[in-house]
Amino acid sequence: MSTVLVIGAGGVSSVCVHKMAMNADIFGDIHLASRTKSKCDNIAASVKERTGQDVATYEIDAEEVPAMVNLIRKVGPSLVVNLALPYQDLPIMDACLEAGVSYLDTANYEPKDEARFEYHWQWAYHDRFKDAGLMALLGSGFDPGVTSVFTMWLKKHKLKSIRQLDILDCNGGDHGQAFATNFNPEINIREVTAPARHWENGEFVETPAMGKKVEFDFEAVGPKNMYMMYHEELESLAKFNPEMERARFWMTFGDEYIKHLTVLQNVGMTRIDPVKYQGKEIIPLQFLAAVLPKPESLGETTKGNTNIGVIATGEALDGSGEKTFYINNICSHEAAYEETGNQAVSYTTGVPAMIGSAMMLTSKWTGEGVFNMEEMDPDPFMDMLNAHGLPWQVKELDGPVGF
Repeated sequence: MSTVLVIGAGGVSSVCVHKMAMNADIFGDIHLASRTKSKCDNIAASVKERTGQDVATYEIDAEEVPAMVNLIRKVGPSLVVNLALPYQDLPIMDACLEAGVSYLDTANYEPKDEARFEYHWQWAYHDRFKDAGLMALLGSGFDPGVTSVFTMWLKKHKLKSIRQLDILDCNGGDHGQAFATNFNPEINIREVTAPARHWENGEFVETPAMGKKVEFDFEAVGPKNMYMMYHEELESLAKFNPEMERARFWMTFGDEYIKHLTVLQNVGMTRIDPVKYQGKEIIPLQFLAAVLPKPESLGETTKGNTNIGVIATGEALDGSGEKTFYINNICSHEAAYEETGNQAVSYTTGVPAMIGSAMMLTSKWTGEGVFNMEEMDPDPFMDMLNAHGLPWQVKELDGPVGF
């Protein structure tokens, strides 16, 4: 049994901590810290009610490295699991290095003043973690995370090489709100409004945000409009699969979401630069996030399914020529809420965070330095997905995607 310190107290953290408590043989001593201790206390109370396991809680500003170091030394964890905001990745990594503990997160670093999330800031920490004899695992959520593991599983078991790759992220749930985001509003809107980028012929190609739309019929959801956008796993997938000719990321959005988002953009509410209001500087997007429904509050009202997966085309391992495979997971919002009190978007990220942590703590995944999911053996992770609420399926398609 290991001691683990989780940073952050949103919906993803709630799922992750619940699932850790359900696996007490691995996570024997769970500690949870956030800027708002009451949110940690609420999660701990739910975990105690559902599992009987205790969770210790703390108040912490994750951007204050000395305070983080003191907390890590007080708790003495084998692993720090960062489920806070992407802006806080680097200070938490700094704290882990100073305190001498390994690190895991679910989303790569993004500066506050620019909506451009890239891995190079964290990859630059590789030698420091290696010299310290520590491991940092980046992006152990669903996308990024499971989508990369799906891809590498296909490459290990089905395809010798990958020519083209499409990641399809569909949330078919209905939360009953006029406008709400299913994960952190600030991060969600920054992602959606940023220019789209996809990998093609050895370089990233940038196109206008939400500029390319395709309808796709998702199992257990139905036909949905999906939009091409940039997501960080494209960067790591391209790095570790250099043979790829094209890689794209698609996410579904309903017409009402697009309508509301367009209005918010037009009136300046998605801006991330400071504006003066009553003598104080505020960030419009941060103010908007404060007044929108909290993602962790949507679990009870959200109905339907998510369907997230990867379609890959490449040379078959068995020498039978080019083949296309579709590997995906379907997750029920209602089932996720019944088990953890959270909707499926939080569930599909929180469960892989637990599994990635388990991979490290049980030494199924080891290393010294900074690593992406693509560098690890996909098989034990895939086994745990099936065993812990995110079963997957794979099927061969007739040919490459037609879009």
